[in-house]
Amino acid sequence: MSWEIVYKATEYIAEEIGVALKKSAFSPNIRERMDFSVAVVDSEGRIIAQAEHIPVHLGSFYIGVKNLIKYLSEENIDLARGDVVITNDPYIAGTHLNDVMALSPVYYENRLVAYITTKAHYVDVGGPAPASLNPHSKTLYDEGLIIPPVKLVKRGELDKEILGIILSNFKTQDYALGDINAQIAAQRIGEVRVRELFNKYHSVLEAWDKAIEHGRRLVELEYEKWPQGVYEAEDYLDWRDEIYRIRVKLEISGNIILVDFEGTSRQVEEPVNAVLGVTFAATSFSIRCMLNKEVPTNHGFYSTIIVKAPLGTLVNPLKPAPVGAGNLETSNRIVDVVFLALSKALPGRVPAAASGTMMNLMIGGVYNNRYWSYYETIGGGTGARPFKNGVSGVHVNMTNTLNTPIEIAEREFPILFTAYRIREGSGGRGRFRGGDGIVRSMKVLAPATLSIIASRFKTRPWGLEGGEPGLPARVYVKRVKGYIEEICSQTIDLKPGDEVVVETPGGGGYGALK
Repeated sequence: MSWEIVYKATEYIAEEIGVALKKSAFSPNIRERMDFSVAVVDSEGRIIAQAEHIPVHLGSFYIGVKNLIKYLSEENIDLARGDVVITNDPYIAGTHLNDVMALSPVYYENRLVAYITTKAHYVDVGGPAPASLNPHSKTLYDEGLIIPPVKLVKRGELDKEILGIILSNFKTQDYALGDINAQIAAQRIGEVRVRELFNKYHSVLEAWDKAIEHGRRLVELEYEKWPQGVYEAEDYLDWRDEIYRIRVKLEISGNIILVDFEGTSRQVEEPVNAVLGVTFAATSFSIRCMLNKEVPTNHGFYSTIIVKAPLGTLVNPLKPAPVGAGNLETSNRIVDVVFLALSKALPGRVPAAASGTMMNLMIGGVYNNRYWSYYETIGGGTGARPFKNGVSGVHVNMTNTLNTPIEIAEREFPILFTAYRIREGSGGRGRFRGGDGIVRSMKVLAPATLSIIASRFKTRPWGLEGGEPGLPARVYVKRVKGYIEEICSQTIDLKPGDEVVVETPGGGGYGALK
């Protein structure tokens, strides 16, 4: 029996878990946008297989699963068959509070053989801001409810007291309850499928070991083709009136890549700090994109990357620094700066900078005596490639979600869309043009609160080899009273009839114009 059969079956299990979660979720953010991720993990916490979902989630599992298993061990918390532990603590799970991480053990013949882990972005986890993404937060406590690792399900029974505490702090309780049940059900599917795998094959653990070894060796062979040396770059994250530096020194040496963020700005009392899980996810994503060969994205690949992120900096903050936007915006700038360093090592292979922002839009309020919360990220343009134009109007880099269909959003929330089109001419010029961004606008039909979390308002997506940068972001509100209000990452109140207009950046161009 080939180990590849077992490994491919494990990958399929991860995909099936994701399908189950999507189809049973209640919120549009998970059901429609597919803002979730899944992995199958061995008993040591090594990533065996993961579904192709959200890059910022997937890379963070490498850090988050180890953190969670370590926490459970230190607290003497044993997991029995049928248990499901959840947490959203970013300093453990590795992203931000909205991402609720679940972990459940898989036992076969009374032996712990694996874990199933999922991570799903809940549209609201409490706190003062709509969708719990607070552009004005100064500490983690300003961003929502922090759930420490806790057994929500004990031996197959849902703990209703813990569930009640969680739901009483989430502003959209009906969505949260539906999504929690969907996540638990998805965990169960994974546990059943892994046990079936062990029933069918008698050398699953050996096959997983070989899959990890194979993945690592494939990556090492690719690294051997890369020029050995040290490559440095820096880029900047604009946040309202501030500009923060992200600096990287990337060392390619044999079969390991060391990525050092020494020189990056210190952590701040703003939500743009990125926990280590996010930093690792963004770094590994960038390196993964440059591999010519298709390689399994498991522990074998992840173990070839060493990230050194000084404690107390923007890319590895100390708790309780706020981190809501670090997962969203700083992650993208980490991708940009790692790509820029790689462009010096691998000229002619790295694209120009993409839009560089998830452009997070959050609107919420009370309508018909019920709290509602709407969240989405809006795509942009990819950077031009060395031999081809960029792509327009897509989610790029650290997000891989779909958009929210207008019909769904208008049915669920008191909003009316007024435009959804390509922002023509926003991509940077060059021998190959950057992809164009998006214009998406909507009117609110009831009093509401709007929050924006975004970047690239002041800095622009850079071009390469003489290509020009893409246009920066722009967000403004057409007030019903007849004037226009320019906004950035902030929270404002809206009145019925106010129209929010979002214009996302285009990607940078590649090559000088002739």
